[in-house]
Formats: sequence, structure tokens, C-alpha cells
Amino acid sequence: MAKPPGSANRLPLFWVGNANEALCEMPEEVRLDFGRRLNLAQRGRLPPNTKPWHGVGSGVYEMVEEFDGDAFRCVYLARYETAIYVLHAFQKKASTGSKTSQLDVEAIKIAFKSAIEEHKEQLKNKDHKK
Repeated sequence: MAKPPGSANRLPLFWVGNANEALCEMPEEVRLDFGRRLNLAQRGRLPPNTKPWHGVGSGVYEMVEEFDGDAFRCVYLARYETAIYVLHAFQKKASTGSKTSQLDVEAIKIAFKSAIEEHKEQLKNKDHKK
């Protein structure tokens, strides 16, 4: 079967927890922008308005989007050469001068651990198929 146009050299994208549902609840403009930027990440590029997320481990990035006076974030793991894991998507309560809520930080930490375990499981299953 032929690959869809634009899919060459693109890593698969895995959603952790409810990250996909949370992203789908965001305004259309935000969803489309995060989608384009995740596509860049899948191709090994650092998307615009993206910065490292500190506190859980290497390879975690936060995409930042301001829209209609609100602040939106999408956090993903790009540590591996085989996949991108979207860890969490959320709307910040305040657009400037406010730290990310502890609930969102904890959600990212839990999703990070889950993505690490999922990746290990995928590698194990891949090795068993050889």
C-alpha cells in the first residue's frame, strides 16, 4: 500500500492519556497550529514557539500558543528515533506571569513515565517478532 502524501520520513505519533481529547477541545486555530507543529516534530525539526520542558527528563518539549487572549500548551516527548509521544495538552489559566498549574505538571510527569514504558514495550515486542 502506498504511503499518504507527505508521510515519508515521518515518525509515528502516539497520544498518551487524554492528550488527544484535550487537544480536540481547543479552538480550531490552536488545533491546526499544534497539528502543523507536531508534523514538524515528526520530521525531526524543532517547531516554532517550542521550548524544552524542564523537570521530567530530556527530550520533552512544550509548544506555546496564544489565541484570543488565552494561553494553550502541548507537551511532547521526542527522545526516540522511532516515535513522538504527545504527553499533555492544556489551557493555562493565565497567559503571562503564571507558572503551569501543579495538576498539569503532575499530568505531564505521569504521561512521561507512561510514554517511557510504552516505548520499552514496543521495543520488546519488536525484538520478539524478529
